[in-house]
Order: sequence, then structure tokens, then C-alpha cells
Amino acid sequence: MDLLKGKSLLVTGVLTTSSIAFHVARAAQEQGARVVLTGYGRLRLVERLAQRLPEPAPVVELDVADPAHLERLPELVGEHVESLDGVLHSIAYAPVEAMGGNFMTAHWTDVAPALQVSAYSLQAVVRSVLPMLNRGSSVVGLDFDAARAFAEYDWMGVAKAGLESCARYLASYLGPAGIRVNLVAAGPLRTTAAKAIGPGGNEAARAEGQRWAARAPLGWDDQEFDPVARACVALLSDWFPATTGEILHVDGGVHAIGDRPGTPLAPLPVRAEQHD
Repeated sequence: MDLLKGKSLLVTGVLTTSSIAFHVARAAQEQGARVVLTGYGRLRLVERLAQRLPEPAPVVELDVADPAHLERLPELVGEHVESLDGVLHSIAYAPVEAMGGNFMTAHWTDVAPALQVSAYSLQAVVRSVLPMLNRGSSVVGLDFDAARAFAEYDWMGVAKAGLESCARYLASYLGPAGIRVNLVAAGPLRTTAAKAIGPGGNEAARAEGQRWAARAPLGWDDQEFDPVARACVALLSDWFPATTGEILHVDGGVHAIGDRPGTPLAPLPVRAEQHD
């Protein structure tokens, strides 16, 4: 299929091959898109990762907390594409003092960067490239269910709640320009960021993935990025022309299921079809 044939996308947030953004960029290229990546800090690393995509992608520098970077972003992107048809926002950050069980001890100096980078930056990035966005463009952000409190997620959970609200307001303001804004709320994936939450590191991330899989009606593989990448590609395409302000859950169904201690519910028996 060529869901994104002829479209140009800005993809933020690629840090490693275990970044959701990397898999979205790959899937978008496979569907015909031209992709421009942003990188921050370890720019050479992102440039090397860009060579591992189906088609090598250009990389531009972006620190969403730096107004000068945001101001220059359209110029840098414009060196590679004339206009944009979509933006993937996959940027989040919180200091260790704001996560890992530190909710009650975190100070504003710890919380402020989490809110700026993880929530406000959605508006900041979109505002920056707005003159480049064609009518019918799509903005997609990566979310994690902010309707509940999760152990050790702490102020990042608050930031994600802000991201969800920000997306709704952007959808309201950008709708008249024909621009859609939606979020994909993914279940826990074994990203570099997930391994950094709390003191348990990779083992804690693996344990959370197992707990999630036990509760998910469809099951959950925290090392399988493709379902989330496909959802992002679908929203970036023209297949959802009347959908905006939405949160699409790609989590195996956990968001719809109450707490179920112990063994998951047994599946219903399936009657075999009978043919004459």
C-alpha cells in the first residue's frame, strides 16, 4: 500500500532503534513518505540511525526548549522539503527527581522541564512549522494513558495529561485550517526511556510489560513496535479525514479493562462454522 505516497513528514524523537519514532519513520517510508528527522544532543548518532531506514533521511537539529531552535526549524526543514503534510511528536523528558517515586519530593525546578518538553513542546513544534503545513495535514503525538496514576511515572504522568489537553486545544484551533491533531496512547514498550523510569531499569521495564500482557485482552508484546507505528501511519494518512482531538489506544485493550488480579479471563469457546 501507499498510504503516504507523495507526503512529506517531520518526525521528531529518534534516539535509538528502540525509539517509537524510528519505527514510525520506517513504516512511513515503506508507505511512500519522504521523512525529515529531528535530533537533539547526539546528532551524529541520529544521523547514523537515519542511514538504517529504508531510505536515508535528512536530520535537522532541534532542542524544543530552545526558542532559537524553534525559530530556525522551518528554515532547516525547508532545505529538504518544500512543505509538510504531517508531524510526529515523539518527545518527552523528565528529570530523575520528578519520577521513580519522587512525586512528593519534586520541586518546580524538577517539574517545569517535564511539562515544557513533554507537553508544551507539542504546541511549540506545530506553531513553528505551521506555515509549512498543507491543508489536510495531520499531527500525531505519542501518549501514555494519563487517565490513571502509574507507579513511578509521577510527574511524567501529569505531563502526559497536559499533552492530551494540549492536543485537544490544537485540534480546536487548527481545525479550520484543515489540520488534524490526534494522539496514539501506546502500551509500555521497551524503549530507552522506559528503562530509565525508576530504580529497576530494564528489569522493572520487563516486569511492567509482563503485567500489561497479563491484563491485555489481545495480549501485549513490549518489544513489538509495529502496531504502534502502523497506528501512527494510519492517522498521518488521509484515511481519517474527519478525526481530530482523538486518543487512539494501541495497548492490547488494557485501557478498557478494569483491574483483574490473577489469571486473565478465559476466552470464550468459538463455535466452528458448519457448511452443508
